Amino acid sequence: MNAPEDSGPRLLSGGNPQIPKGNGDGPVQDYVAAMPGWKSDVGRRLDALISAKIPDVHKGVRWNQPHYGKDDGWLVSFRCYTKYVQVQLLRGTSLDPEPPKASKHAEVRYLDIHEDDELDEKLLGSWFAQSAKLPGVKL
Repeated sequence: MNAPEDSGPRLLSGGNPQIPKGNGDGPVQDYVAAMPGWKSDVGRRLDALISAKIPDVHKGVRWNQPHYGKDDGWLVSFRCYTKYVQVQLLRGTSLDPEPPKASKHAEVRYLDIHEDDELDEKLLGSWFAQSAKLPGVKL
C-alpha cells in the first residue's frame, strides 16, 4: 500500500492554512503559498505591499496567520475566511481614514477582501505606512 502524498498544510475552518508558529519570512511565505485559490494572489500582494510600506518589517506566524510589525510589537495581520481574506490593522482606530469594520478589541479594525474586489493598494499602502509610525502591539 502506498503512503498518501503530502498535500501540504491542513486547511482549518474557512480555508485558513494551519502553519506552525514561527518567526521570519519563511513561515509567512509558507502561509501565503498554502492560501487556497484566488486568496494566495491576495496574500502575495498584501505581503509585498506591507513589506514595502513598513521599513525593517518583522514577520512571523501567530495563531495560524501572518503578522507584521516592528521591534516593539505587531501592526498588521491577515487570514483566510471562506469567502474573503481579512486584513487586521491592530492600531486601526488611529488610521485615517479609519478601516471600515470594527472589532471587539477597541483599537483593531478590519478590511475584508472578497474575490471580485479591486484591491485598493493606494489605501492599503497608506494604512500600512501610517501603522509603521505607531507603536506596535504586544501579543
